Amino acid sequence: MTTTQAVTGGLRELKKQQTRQAISDHATRLFIERGFDKVTIADVAAAAQVAKMTVTNYFPRKEDLALDHQDEFVASLARTVAARPAGESAFGALRAAYRGAIARQDPVLGFSGPTFARMIADSPALTARLRDFHDLREQALAGELARETGDVVRARVAAALLAAVHRTLFEETLRRTLDGRTNPEIAAALAVSTEEAFAVLEPALGDYAVREV
Repeated sequence: MTTTQAVTGGLRELKKQQTRQAISDHATRLFIERGFDKVTIADVAAAAQVAKMTVTNYFPRKEDLALDHQDEFVASLARTVAARPAGESAFGALRAAYRGAIARQDPVLGFSGPTFARMIADSPALTARLRDFHDLREQALAGELARETGDVVRARVAAALLAAVHRTLFEETLRRTLDGRTNPEIAAALAVSTEEAFAVLEPALGDYAVREV
């Protein structure tokens, strides 16, 4: 590949990212203003000044326009486990990562703000799509654990338990957001809930899938 081709490819990719972000930003604004169920793909396309097909090329489902962190969300647990250092268990890696995400008030944990949280809660379609993402995240984690350990059944059980903790804490974050709590207040409460939730699983999974030195 020549330097010119590399530059052209880089600019093309940057343009795609900018277009995707612009579509997402306009969609979020419309959803918040009108409510998710009252906005159409055509409305989003008009606001972003692109064709409807362009919107669906980037976001195959309308729900994905609102939940645009889905790729990061689905991959997050498996990625954390895959990146853990030698001597650390899958459980330990996920607990440490969750603690760090609380400190950052990471949107992937549900730190979305009251307006966005209300939009999700008020839409059955978004609530259902979010459940899909939780399920896909669990499946991705199970796949990574099975790949590492070679034990598919135990990997699926472990992933179900670990994903359930993350799902419960996510729902708790949304609940507190809808109750009007500030992000710092939610983070403080979530830090306590996180320790309690992971402690329930530690006897069973604390030493599971420890990465070999």
